[in-house]
Amino acid sequence: MHIIVDAHEDLAHNIQSFGRDYTRSVAETRRLENGSSTVEHTGETLFGYPEYQQGKIALIFATLFAPPRRYQHDDWAKYSYKNADEAHRLYRSQIDIYRRLVEEHPDKFEIIRNTLDLNLLLSKWQDAEEKHPHPTGMVLLMEGAEGIRSPEELEEWWGLGLRIIGPAWVGTRYCGGWHEPGPLTNEGRELLAAMADYNFTLDLSHMDEVATLEALDIYEGAIIASHSNAAALLPNSGTNRHLSDRVIRGIIERDGVVGTVLFNAFLQVGWKKTDGREHITLEHLVAHIDHICQLAGDAYHVGIGSDFDGGFGLESVPNGINTVADLQKIAPLLSERGYTENNIAAILGENFINHLKKNLPSS
Repeated sequence: MHIIVDAHEDLAHNIQSFGRDYTRSVAETRRLENGSSTVEHTGETLFGYPEYQQGKIALIFATLFAPPRRYQHDDWAKYSYKNADEAHRLYRSQIDIYRRLVEEHPDKFEIIRNTLDLNLLLSKWQDAEEKHPHPTGMVLLMEGAEGIRSPEELEEWWGLGLRIIGPAWVGTRYCGGWHEPGPLTNEGRELLAAMADYNFTLDLSHMDEVATLEALDIYEGAIIASHSNAAALLPNSGTNRHLSDRVIRGIIERDGVVGTVLFNAFLQVGWKKTDGREHITLEHLVAHIDHICQLAGDAYHVGIGSDFDGGFGLESVPNGINTVADLQKIAPLLSERGYTENNIAAILGENFINHLKKNLPSS
């Protein structure tokens, strides 16, 4: 099996909102939550530490996320914010969640701050026996930058271990976003300039295209899209959530990586949970991976950003996926399309690993 990097998982939000314990197995969490309001609101969980081991998920980008209060439709959003101060407090509390996870379970989780941490983590996965458990590394990613009250706070966030910032979830004071289109604002341009001074990686996912295109032109640091699919394969979707070929080419030109999403509504236009998942397969995901590779002319600018437990669960992912460990099933499908083992290793994990090695601080 190849090492997998999953570039977008919402651990802290689920721990905070629903009390999920990701040291448990998926089966145990599902048993405990059976018939609960948690499953009603966010679906059956897709990951836990045992499944990270089974699927060789060595590294995840673990998010700081909370929705704005205007999207608080039910208990799914009971931890939400109405202003920047509240967002700041919520995101700081999620940093504390990750710290406690590492302090209480150092054999299971590590926060990755620099290439020294990264190389030590990877050596554990590459050199140890398969059956011996290894910690899963977490690179911290802020999804929606409302928790950054001013660019002057970036030094604080950097010190707390944050390494990737996505300015948008929906629209923010920094830029237009999902459901709420618009350009970069002056505050957004100031944020990006300050982010580059620390070499934060900029996450373009959820940013509106107008804002994204300007960011590709002006941002001087590293760029990814942690969890986005190709708009060209989703015609007439009616959403600004997907990446146009123009944006994908811009990410490729900036030596970035796109993490592809396993949410069925982002794999088939018009899909609803009531439709069931039988007709959505991993081939739908692989088509997006292949599309990005064709635009790039190589296999070095695409990966996986599952968005698992991101407001959806088992009911809303492709048939054949029961847990995060099943991401390994992507490999044979790529092989059938003519991708080499080196290509497959790159797509499943090495592309994001190499991006981190180029852009994280050395120590």
